[in-house]
Amino acid sequence: MDAGIIGGIIGSLLGLMGGVIGTYCSIRNTKGPMERAFMKKASVIAWVAITLFIVLLLVIPNPYRLWLWVPYGILLPLGIIKLNKRVSEIRAVENAI
Repeated sequence: MDAGIIGGIIGSLLGLMGGVIGTYCSIRNTKGPMERAFMKKASVIAWVAITLFIVLLLVIPNPYRLWLWVPYGILLPLGIIKLNKRVSEIRAVENAI
């Protein structure tokens, strides 16, 4: 194996481990049961969406795969904003109880 393949494998594994640790910490740091349930659901949706994005990057030929970055670049920030807003709403409801 050459250095490029080894680097790709190690980089992919580190990225995957970072995603797993980030998901675990996001769920662990929730404040209540409603927020925890929402974060679990949001995590599954994010993992499926990002996996689909990566698969499409691998199977769609050039130059068309470059167009995948347009919806990804728009939907990712919008999804993060929506997720943060929903978590704030859930925390407000759980604090009122």
